[in-house]
Amino acid sequence: MNFTPNEITQQVAQTARDFALQHIKPHVMEWDESQEFPVDIFKQLGQLGMMGVLVPEEYGGAGLSYYEYMAVIVEISKVCGSIGLSVAAHNSLCTGHILQFGNEEQKRRWLPKLATAEWIGAWGLTEPNTGSDAGNMKTTAVRDGDNWVINGTKNWITHGKSGDIAVVMCRTGEPRAKNNATAFVVERGTPGFNAGKKENKLGMRASETCEMIFENCVIPDANRLGEVGDGFKQAMKILDGGRISIASLSLGIAKGAYEASVQYSQERHQFDKPISSFQGIAFKLADMATEIAAAELLTLQACALKEAKQPMTKEAAMAKYYASEVAVKVANDAVQVFGGYGYTKDFPVEKHYRDAKLCTIGEGTSEIQKLVISREVLK
Repeated sequence: MNFTPNEITQQVAQTARDFALQHIKPHVMEWDESQEFPVDIFKQLGQLGMMGVLVPEEYGGAGLSYYEYMAVIVEISKVCGSIGLSVAAHNSLCTGHILQFGNEEQKRRWLPKLATAEWIGAWGLTEPNTGSDAGNMKTTAVRDGDNWVINGTKNWITHGKSGDIAVVMCRTGEPRAKNNATAFVVERGTPGFNAGKKENKLGMRASETCEMIFENCVIPDANRLGEVGDGFKQAMKILDGGRISIASLSLGIAKGAYEASVQYSQERHQFDKPISSFQGIAFKLADMATEIAAAELLTLQACALKEAKQPMTKEAAMAKYYASEVAVKVANDAVQVFGGYGYTKDFPVEKHYRDAKLCTIGEGTSEIQKLVISREVLK
């Protein structure tokens, strides 16, 4: 496989990099401290095509490949993991689900608003008592003529409060039964659809995480995505692509921490020489660079398979698992390189350190990734 980025990928990466440095970097700690979800930033990203990277042009999107999508997430996440996370969730989960499983009318109805970020998207699978055990969800949708009535609560939902539209997985069969879930689209403003508690998080604080509460929320059958009972299978396919998103997010955070460490180690002097000249620091940088390169190759491999429409469950899980663990390790080592300064909010690696941990949890924990990988290799 040739992973040399082509001219389009390079241009997209440069545009994302320039935008992040000009419009995101000056506000990173301000948003982090206040937990502000900066909606206007996403509107601007939408104008650049970065909120509909994979959406075909006929639906208002940029019509680009997974390579460009990966580049966008990496470059933004190098500056701010929170913004990278929200861009990833909007693109791959809500928008991606409608793109992959919506009918033509549904695509034309919703994708143009999502691709331009006129509407921000949310995606609801996880519940308070069903994280990895999503097959036992309590949120139900009961058919009532040409409508469905939704009741239940979803939590850990990115854009659960500010999202204008949500794709929601609901149980339409008996608990634990096969094919017992169905996917629905619910628009903000629908009676019975409300936001609940906003989470106060360790990291990713500018990426909004909220409950979504449904109380006798009535939606038409026209808002159902695919066949009744296909929701869980759809969700698993969406998470395959989502793992590329989190691998890219992890890679960006790791690169941001690494690049800051390289710069600092050459500027910081002890015993009359830069600390990069000491083997204890230089070897840390060598390990960081090697692990990041390996994570990047795994992620590119998953992108290549996704683009070729080949099975990539194992490769995407490997990329997500390895890249997320690398992000945590690199961010940890970056704080060590910075020493006492790395523990303060005056330098960037403290935030990379806090943001990185979410990557080992969101869209399937590292333990779940090992489960997916082991099942694939033992087939």
